[in-house]
Amino acid sequence: MKFLKAILLAIAFISFSGFAQQPNILWITIEDTSPQFIGSYGNKDSSTPFMDKFTREGVQFTNAFSTGTVCSPSRSTIITGVKTYELGTGNHRSNYPIPSEIKGFPFYLKQAGYYATNNSKTDYNVANEKGFIAEAWDESSGNAGWWNRKEGQPFFSVFNFNESHQSRTMTNPYEWYVKEVLEQLPEEDRIGENEFEMPPFYRDSPEMRKQMARVYNSLKLTDNRIGELIARLEGDGLLDETIIFIFADHGEGMPRGKTNGINFGYRVPFTIWFPEKYKHLSPWEIGGSTEELISFEDLAPTLISLAGGKAPDYLKGRVLIGERRSPEVNKVFLSSDRSDNGIDMVRTVTDGRYIYSRNYMPFMPEARYIRYMEIGDIKQIMWSDYKNNVLNPLQKRIFEHREAEVLYDIEKDIWETNNLINKPEFQELATKMRRELDARILERKDVMFLPEYELDKISSSSNPYEYRLEISQYPLAEIYEVAKLAGFRNQEVLLLQLEYLQSENEIIRYWAALGLMSQDRNLLSPFAEQLSSKLDDTYSPVAITMAAILYELNQSKGAEKLLKDSVLDSNGHLALMAINYLIYSSHKEPFIEVVKEVYGRGDAEYNTSAASKDFLGSLGLVPNTFEYR
Repeated sequence: MKFLKAILLAIAFISFSGFAQQPNILWITIEDTSPQFIGSYGNKDSSTPFMDKFTREGVQFTNAFSTGTVCSPSRSTIITGVKTYELGTGNHRSNYPIPSEIKGFPFYLKQAGYYATNNSKTDYNVANEKGFIAEAWDESSGNAGWWNRKEGQPFFSVFNFNESHQSRTMTNPYEWYVKEVLEQLPEEDRIGENEFEMPPFYRDSPEMRKQMARVYNSLKLTDNRIGELIARLEGDGLLDETIIFIFADHGEGMPRGKTNGINFGYRVPFTIWFPEKYKHLSPWEIGGSTEELISFEDLAPTLISLAGGKAPDYLKGRVLIGERRSPEVNKVFLSSDRSDNGIDMVRTVTDGRYIYSRNYMPFMPEARYIRYMEIGDIKQIMWSDYKNNVLNPLQKRIFEHREAEVLYDIEKDIWETNNLINKPEFQELATKMRRELDARILERKDVMFLPEYELDKISSSSNPYEYRLEISQYPLAEIYEVAKLAGFRNQEVLLLQLEYLQSENEIIRYWAALGLMSQDRNLLSPFAEQLSSKLDDTYSPVAITMAAILYELNQSKGAEKLLKDSVLDSNGHLALMAINYLIYSSHKEPFIEVVKEVYGRGDAEYNTSAASKDFLGSLGLVPNTFEYR
């Protein structure tokens, strides 16, 4: 018996000695933040000393990108290592199933001996999230941290700080912000309303400055919280044993940032800090910055490798650190889809200097109606300024139809004010980036080119990730030939879309119809009678889209009836589609009563209640104010 105990003790000693060779990893995620508001990224008005300190002593990434522009899609890629447009998780809080073999990556860290904790936000946007979380983490709660691990066991501990979240910076009432943010800061930490520069796409007025100051003070409070957490790590004697990651989950939670497929929505601050013991692991110069391109697809394989584990084959991202480091890339590919009740679809490629985004629904403006945005004072101030015609052309532009393509030089034009897409000297670059994006969409079999109505049907018996792999059921190459026409407004494209509207494939017909949504109304008018036949299309997303087009052209009674029926449809995806189209209608009056009926139902599952509030709010029939629940 003594001999057996001795063997067990020896095994334990060897195990814990093995632990000692593996670095601890502290992962600090801050919410809704763009680099433009961080001191170490050049903002002299910001006060983020703790983040700046770890950037000065670590490695700062100037080309780090989220793979989504709102919380749950972004976090689905972070936790799985799989792009949203492969997994089917691009639409915010859609919760569709994923294959059982795709796990939260901390599962593999646990297999390598790590104690994995999450404190405490999840929002992973997958079905059976409770089971998914339980498999991924040793502990996921508001009390989780490294302090519950076995003695000597390496840890991977995530802390999510909400202090810079959109709720703090714009959505919750100003009085709430004063109590929960401003009054949590000492007087000397507070940033005044005239102590920073305004982004040029916001009007520089006292009312807007009052709201914009919330961003700076919320970030200051976030920075203080980071300092407190690291002080605890140091107090536990673990700072010298721990690699620290500090990054945001996506871009700034303000109008035109979060939810939008441009640099302001994608690019994030990102720092890795190495203690002396592990500086040899860094391929970058310590105490400097790197322009290396990284995206959230790279995090799972990097962490698994860093922990000494074996990454599963389905991970396609790069390993950034250690002996198994992957070669650098010269492009990253990004995506943005529905956020809450605001439908959208954008695909993006960037080389770090230039960013090219393709808008497949350009009839939806950058400042599209999204209830969680609309209840913020800043959005209502912006709407008021727009209606009172006091905005300059740049500031107006975010409320109007987008162009099908945008190309920005994000080194010279950090706020993305000058679209280069039609400049003769940029045609070669635009063509190159367009082709690269088209190729990536087909290579990765982007499943988000299915309407959400279809994704939901697929998810009842399968999952989008596997469905997209069978060409006979998802002929993406054929579908994309039609989808990539969407947004271009000319006679040649219009005639092609009318031809595709006769296809036997319902998804091809859907994309033909969606493309017609963006067409010039003067070009469409001569075809009104021909289009009316599609009100009887057997595929509901086509019929609803055609009804929205016809109703705007001539207020067709047949189109009006179909739209009213669709608003009340028991399928929430179809109802949301119809209401979203009507939010932007120039002739809303006939739909007020049916939308009020949806509003009265309060159905939040498919965002139809939120969309109905935006429809009624645009008419001044319900207040665009925060509602306490």
